[in-house]
Formats: sequence, C-alpha cells, structure tokens
Amino acid sequence: MSDDDGNSEEEKDKSRISDPIQSPIPEFDSPQPTDEDGYPTGEPVIGCSECQSALREATRETTAFLLLDALTIPIVGCSEHREEFASICGLTSDEAAQVVEYLPAGGVNCPSCQLAPRTPNHPVIPIGNGGVAILACSEHQSELVNRFQTGLATRDQLTTSLDAIR
Repeated sequence: MSDDDGNSEEEKDKSRISDPIQSPIPEFDSPQPTDEDGYPTGEPVIGCSECQSALREATRETTAFLLLDALTIPIVGCSEHREEFASICGLTSDEAAQVVEYLPAGGVNCPSCQLAPRTPNHPVIPIGNGGVAILACSEHQSELVNRFQTGLATRDQLTTSLDAIR
C-alpha cells in the first residue's frame, strides 16, 4: 500500500525510526512557578511563545544542531535563543560555536545522543525569557550545561571588565 507520495507504510516506518527529530519531546524539565503555598500559578516559566511551542513539539524548524568543538548536539528552541545559547557556549571554546538548521555531514557521532530525542526529560536551559532544550545523552548534557555556566561567568567577567574601563 502506498500513500500519495508513492511511499509504502514500511518506508514511512523506516524513515520515522532513522530520523532523530521525528518524535516530539515527551516532556521537558522546567520547574513550574508556584505560589507561597506551593501550588502551581499557571504562569509559564518560558515567556517566549516561540520557545514554548518548540519545546512542546520538536520539529525540523525548531530543532537545530549545535557544533561546538567535536560535539554535534541537537537543540530545540526558537532561533534567537538557540543562537544566544551557542554564543555563550562558544566563549568556552577556541573555535566559534555554530548553530546549523540541518543535520551536518557525519550526523550526531555519539550513539546515546542519537537516541536522546526519543527519551523524555531533557534539561531546558533558561535564556532570557526563553529556553533551549538539549537533546543529548546525560554526559553531553552535563558538558553543555557546564560550558553554558562557564560561558555566562566569562561573559559577566568580560562585561564587568569593560564597565571598569569606562
């Protein structure tokens, strides 16, 4: 049996299995704001509506690949917050970090990172009023979170130094 594009059901199943971005992110780790009694306030933690939409359901348009040193990691969020995340992480590297909108040649090298988009509970890194989900194995998630934190500290030191000069 074929669909309108001439693809059989079996071909569609294979494409879903081999495509790391096909399935939505089942859940994302983002603490929900609570009132003084500990009840959810109903307010979103992520204020950027594009990021909220992207984090609810990852698609080709909302998923990009962070190229940082030898890492190729899928990240999800709006384009503005993905770029900001990459620039901050890039402060920890000799080379500039890049965000590409396509699966680069060679793909995602880490076998665990290849499977990560199919697993729940990816960390969401708050960036301004938005956020970026890191679709990677726990080892590479941890490395990127550490690089992001180090990048923030570096950026703060650089801006503090510039303010002192003025």
